[in-house]
Amino acid sequence: MEIKYMVFITLICLNISCKNSSEKPKSIPVNNETNQNMKHQEPVKFGRDYSVAWSSQSPEKVAGFFASDGILQVNEGEPAIGTEAITAVAKGFMDAFPDMVVTMDSLVTKSGKTRFYWTLTGTNSAPGGTGNKVKISGFEEWTFNKEGLVQESKGHFDTEDYNRQLEGTD
Repeated sequence: MEIKYMVFITLICLNISCKNSSEKPKSIPVNNETNQNMKHQEPVKFGRDYSVAWSSQSPEKVAGFFASDGILQVNEGEPAIGTEAITAVAKGFMDAFPDMVVTMDSLVTKSGKTRFYWTLTGTNSAPGGTGNKVKISGFEEWTFNKEGLVQESKGHFDTEDYNRQLEGTD
């Protein structure tokens, strides 16, 4: 039950890359020092790079898109505050789904907020995992700081559908 909860919390904090990808995207170095922020990139490139970071099995790359005091919240779960906490969330998810691929479905900006729509696919093959494949879609709503990094991300996906797939009851 603890692994399911950890996977659930981590998945909630997910959100990510470029549809129609049956193969894992190539890893792109992503961190604050390489200007991986919205201010220095086109929005679509930022979204694609973010999805590649989630697919990379390198949780630090995900945290590199966030301000040092950034917030990542999945559904109505407890927010992860700061890059260390965000790294831990990404690591938990990556550990649970070693073959995880996140693809960006679309990116929409309205009223100062950007919605990143994503699809996640992966197999829960971590020790103690169910061994079941999961394919779920959702979105993150981002607010950016002045440096163009994610200050706050609120993620949303259908937890009932996710749990059905994880348990193999669909």
